[in-house]
Amino acid sequence: MRGTPRPLRIPRPALGILIGVTALFTAGTLATPAGAAPEPGPSTARVHSVPASAQQQARDFWTPERMRSAVPLDLLDADARSTDAAPRAGRPATVAPTVPTAGTADVEPAAFPHGGGAWTGGGAVVNTAGRVFFTYQGRTASCSGNAVTSANKSTVITAGHCVKLEGAWHTDWVFVPGYHDGQAPHGRWTATKTLSTPQWTASEDINYDVGAAVVAPLDGQRLTDVVGGQGLAFNTGYNLRMYAFGFPAAAPYDGQKFIYCSGTTNRDFLLSSDHGMGCDMTGGSSGGPWFTQFNEATGTGLQSSVNSFKYNFLPNRMYGPYFGADAQNLYQAAQSS
Repeated sequence: MRGTPRPLRIPRPALGILIGVTALFTAGTLATPAGAAPEPGPSTARVHSVPASAQQQARDFWTPERMRSAVPLDLLDADARSTDAAPRAGRPATVAPTVPTAGTADVEPAAFPHGGGAWTGGGAVVNTAGRVFFTYQGRTASCSGNAVTSANKSTVITAGHCVKLEGAWHTDWVFVPGYHDGQAPHGRWTATKTLSTPQWTASEDINYDVGAAVVAPLDGQRLTDVVGGQGLAFNTGYNLRMYAFGFPAAAPYDGQKFIYCSGTTNRDFLLSSDHGMGCDMTGGSSGGPWFTQFNEATGTGLQSSVNSFKYNFLPNRMYGPYFGADAQNLYQAAQSS
């Protein structure tokens, strides 16, 4: 760790019609509430295209053994930057994922009913959410992601650092919905394009740590025709009841189980305009979805953020970016690709 407190990115230092359920897409229909995160105005998402040969290579590369052995991105990134003497310009340094608690900085995660645990409720979320695998600086790494309702039926939402980090787009990128214990029950879906916000792409601005991928058809079918897709919501405001999901792979977790946290969120009181929630998820859960209006019985909700970072002095709080105009623009760019 460097000498001063800093945020820890979930992987760095240190997530229509659903199957049988209709999910609402509310992009553009929610007014920006008082006190919401400031937006500089919509800007063009940055897109990285993946050649067909690289797509096939990624699909063949991710065997069950490689998926089980993939390391959370936060651990790899922390190791890669361990010799740095000073923080990089343009963004605070970060590490493994966790969610912040609602209320003041003195509130502990124990105040909430779900600080973190295995999701046993079933429902649509066990199919739409999954692990993300890719190669980072020549090593196998993992994050989390979620399939969403989209015009192309092929869009996955994750964290920005789960598609691009330290100036380079990740390679061998695949999404494995419904992952468990090294298994890919719905297949391995390779990215044809990965995307992020311009702020993340240019300077890794922690406020815009949102990424997306468009995945190729598999066996003649498109992603959400197979696993369903969750709806989204933008400009929802703060202090909301939310649920966070992911596949944490750093101790005490091993990446093989689907974990969740829930609680009333608050706005970050330090370096970002992100949501915060009490949660003990660790590295590997980065990019996992946060939902508002989540129904435990059906496993459906409106995706309104992703696991992004934690502060090294607040190990039991996770933070996720505010989904405003730039997150909405990113989603529109992905679904129209």
